[in-house]
Formats: sequence, C-alpha cells, structure tokens
Amino acid sequence: MAVKNNTQVTVFVFSGLTNNDKLIPFLFVFFLTVYLVTILGNIGLIILVLVASNLHTPMYYFLSFLSAVDLIYSTAVTPKMLSDLPSIRKTISFNGCAIQFFFFAGLAGTEVLLLSSMSYDRYAAICHPLHYVSIMTKRKCLSLVGLSFSMGFFQSVVLTSCLFSLQFCGSNLIDHFYCDIPPILRLSCSKTLLCNMLTILSVGSYCLYSLSTILVSYVFIFTIILRIKSSEGRQKAFSTCSSHLICTGVFFVSVFITYLRPPSSALEKQEKVASVIYSVMTPMLNPLIYSLRNQEVKKAIMQAIHNILHVFQITVYKCLGLKYYLQKCIWNGKRLEPMPG
Repeated sequence: MAVKNNTQVTVFVFSGLTNNDKLIPFLFVFFLTVYLVTILGNIGLIILVLVASNLHTPMYYFLSFLSAVDLIYSTAVTPKMLSDLPSIRKTISFNGCAIQFFFFAGLAGTEVLLLSSMSYDRYAAICHPLHYVSIMTKRKCLSLVGLSFSMGFFQSVVLTSCLFSLQFCGSNLIDHFYCDIPPILRLSCSKTLLCNMLTILSVGSYCLYSLSTILVSYVFIFTIILRIKSSEGRQKAFSTCSSHLICTGVFFVSVFITYLRPPSSALEKQEKVASVIYSVMTPMLNPLIYSLRNQEVKKAIMQAIHNILHVFQITVYKCLGLKYYLQKCIWNGKRLEPMPG
C-alpha cells in the first residue's frame, strides 16, 4: 500500500523479500537459522579469542572486533526482516528507519576499514616477521580499530543527515526489506542530486581506500610467499590470507552491485539479492570461513572442546562419587561425615 499526499511521510512500508506466500515459511526458517548461526558464530569467536592464549595476536584482535561489528550489523537488519516476513503490513516509523540506517551504514563503513586494517596486519606479519611485534603494537591495533569506528560512523552521520532531511510527500512504500539509500531516494519528492553525489563519494572513497590498501598489501604478500621455499610455509601463509580475501571479495562485490552501479529498474531484484548477501549472509560467513580455513582457530576450538569435556567429565565423576558415598552411608546406617579429599 502506498500513501500519496502533500504532507511529510511519518511511516514507511516495506515491500519485503517476496510476494510469494508459499516461500515465506521457508525463508523465515532459513533466515532465522542464518541469524542464530551468526550470533553463535560471532560470539563464539569473540570468546575464543579472549580465552585462547595462542590467539592473543593482532590478527585475532582485529578478527574479534570484526565479529562484534558483524553481530551488531546483522542485528540492525535481520530481526526486523524476520518479524516482517509473516506480517501483512510491514511498517517502520520515520525515526525508526533513520536509526536503522544510521547503525547499518556506520557498521558497514567500519567493516570496510577493518578489512583494510587486517590486510595491513597480514602484510606486516608476512613481509616483516622479525619486526612484526614492534610494528603491530597493541596501541597501534587499538588506534586502527578506533579510527575504523570513528570514520565509519562519521560517514554514517553525513549520509543519515542528508537522506532524512529530504521531503517524502508521495509514496511511502520502500521496495526493500530494510532502510537503505537507493530505495529511499526513489521515494523522495525533493532534489536528490546532493545525496546521490554524497553516497557515491562516500561509498566510492571508502571502498577505493580499502581496496587499494588490500591490493597493495597482497601484492607484497604474494611476492614474499612465492619466495618461500618450504611448501608447508607457503600453505600456512596462503591459508591465513585466503580467509581474509574470501570475506573481502564477497563483501565488496555485493556492495558494488548495490551502490556503485548505474540505476536501472531491471537490476532492482539483483540489488535485493546483493543486499541479502552483505547484510544477512556475510556476518554469518565471516566467522565460519575464518574457523574452517584457519589452523590456529581450529586448534583453539578443539582445545576449548577438550577443556569443556574434561570439566564435564570431572563434574560427572564427582557427582557419581558423592552419590555412591551417600548410598553407602545410608546402607550401613552410618552418620554422614565429610568425604576424604
């Protein structure tokens, strides 16, 4: 349903993911599963980095912050999408839309910059291994993370201010499943040239900076890797780099399809698919890719499982021993006394 009048729109209506009612139960179960895996995967990775001593390195500190960003980033979109799937009328207030977009844009910008910081970390580790500790100090890591968050939310403030200062006096139907720039700009009855230019400038500059950093870092990295004589050494270096490259590639391709393509009604469906990939699927894939392709993370997971099973085993043995002691005392009519040891 669309509203057409001369007053400012106060409520937006989403078109949602699909109009096919038969697909809704499947999509709900699928995306609920994706979201639960996202929560468990990212929280699990953060806890793993905190408790596993072999993961107390800059690379995994960056990874834990990336997981935190993915967790909140996904939460800004997915719960609302899930609640809207079975709903007949999928509404969001004007202020609610602005808040959702602010956090989504801020965290997306932060993720872009974190990915470039991670590539610089890999460059320092592989190309300058003897000076790695002095190059990637804890202070520098925190500075890069702080810069990523501050710059990410700075561009979010700029874009949110521009986008939601426009007039929306026509249709209130957002042809999407969350508040994003292209579908909202299509609804405005104001001149949108400035916001379009700011969007292209912001997304383009952030992506250009990040991609340039990543590409330059990996040119040096691959040059060094090819010089490594040991096949085991090359394989280890490639395994740590490939995880980062896969996550970066999936994220940037979907972002380019959404924001940096010429406007075309024929590509609006592809825009929705791309948005699903980088807003819902990528936050789930990142921890899975790093967990499945990184040997150190695998070892830390196996060690954590072993520790949990060991604690569980000791607890069971203690419970069984106490039960046996109590039964023996009752059977012999003895007065209960503290167990030795």
